[in-house]
Amino acid sequence: MAQFHFVADYEKLVAELVATLPLDEAMSRAVGGDWERNGRIQCAALRHLGLRDGQTLIDLGCGSGRLAAALGRSMSIDYLGIDIVQALLDYAASKSPPHYRFILHRALHVPAPDASADMVSAFSVFTHLLHAETYLYMQDIFRVLRPGGRLVFSFLEFASPLHWDTFAATAEAQRTSTLPHLNQYIERGVIDLWSDKLGFVHEGYIDGDEAPWRDAPPLWQSMAVLRRP
Repeated sequence: MAQFHFVADYEKLVAELVATLPLDEAMSRAVGGDWERNGRIQCAALRHLGLRDGQTLIDLGCGSGRLAAALGRSMSIDYLGIDIVQALLDYAASKSPPHYRFILHRALHVPAPDASADMVSAFSVFTHLLHAETYLYMQDIFRVLRPGGRLVFSFLEFASPLHWDTFAATAEAQRTSTLPHLNQYIERGVIDLWSDKLGFVHEGYIDGDEAPWRDAPPLWQSMAVLRRP
């Protein structure tokens, strides 16, 4: 199987963090920091967007389990977490209900049956992939969603002033050859086009400084909500 750039990038990043930091701090930094806070925000967002008790969620790029832990404290769902680094999955499982399932998977598709999920989330995943890789994941997510099921994902966009500093830091890290992983921006027109090509119904966007769920702060990254008809 081909070794994708994101596998090598994140295996190296996680190994370095675990070797130099206490485990909890390493697992938080591996997914961008603010582990508890961001898990609470993601959970609030999914509940606001229709996730209900008894439903099935696939958490693509579940990382070290910030969302899984928050969901486990507040909801009763069928949960599948997917990631590319085993150390992250092990930590996520230790912080989650025992019936939650976690899978190591390093291919551009989702290891789940057709029409098996009510919702698929991808927080801070497509922000680190090439556009063609994101498109292939979205194509397969359409397959695993039940009719009426939603794909919820976060993204970075140049149209948002919130996201400029990340790009500036990325450019500087590129100049000095210290960039730990790819940071990718996607504009809304591109998401609209992909949605049309793949058959999704586009339900809307949430700006990074908006929190329509009210019981948690804004996510900071922008969010897209797509539905399989």
